[in-house]
Amino acid sequence: MRSERVITPNLSGRTALVTGSAKGVGRELLLSLADCGASVAVHYYTSDEEAQSVAEQAAELGVEVTTVQGDVTDPAAVDELFDAAEAELGDVDVLVNNVGAFAPSHWEEISFGTWNRVLETNLNGTYLCAKRALPGMRDREWGRIVNVGYASADRLLVSPKNFPYFVAKAGVIMFTRMLAADTQDDGITVNAVSPYVVENSEVFPDDLPRGRPANFDDMAQALRFFLDEDSDYLSGQNVAVDGGWRPERV
Repeated sequence: MRSERVITPNLSGRTALVTGSAKGVGRELLLSLADCGASVAVHYYTSDEEAQSVAEQAAELGVEVTTVQGDVTDPAAVDELFDAAEAELGDVDVLVNNVGAFAPSHWEEISFGTWNRVLETNLNGTYLCAKRALPGMRDREWGRIVNVGYASADRLLVSPKNFPYFVAKAGVIMFTRMLAADTQDDGITVNAVSPYVVENSEVFPDDLPRGRPANFDDMAQALRFFLDEDSDYLSGQNVAVDGGWRPERV
């Protein structure tokens, strides 16, 4: 069960798909949605055993669950994974685009393949999954898309280290704003949740805001806020889950 302090929208009768939900932040976000009553599709690419474990845990919350496999950078694979989710659970009402590789190395040391993988998983995957989910959402005149960004992406801040990740997440925020405008008459909202450092991050800086990284409940709080029925006027927004971190230096 999720923390009692987190807001709890009623997602009974809704189907949610969280990309990259076999592990890490995606796993916790999916379980948080299951805890709100949503039927959930656990998506994975290579983490089969972990996905099955998450599915079992979600089922214990009393909701319908399925697992779907596929590469979110491949249009055909995206169609197949959505088809599989819909066959088991019905049309996807809530899409959380969480998949996104990163490459915490100096840009000159990043291979071309890794460079492309970071861009494709973060930006192309978000685009492909949103495009696939939209027709059903438009037909039902209801849908919620939440993209996972990065806390400085809206400021276009960059670093020689992990550069393609910064570029991709800036693109995710731009795509979020564009899609919000493009769906404003369709009963759909599109927003972003952008962490700085999360409790499962590989690297922890010395100057963490508020003395700690974001925990999974902090991420779930922002996500659930956008999914609440009364948040239907909020679209194109980006919530930085960063404890007040400001990377700018005066």
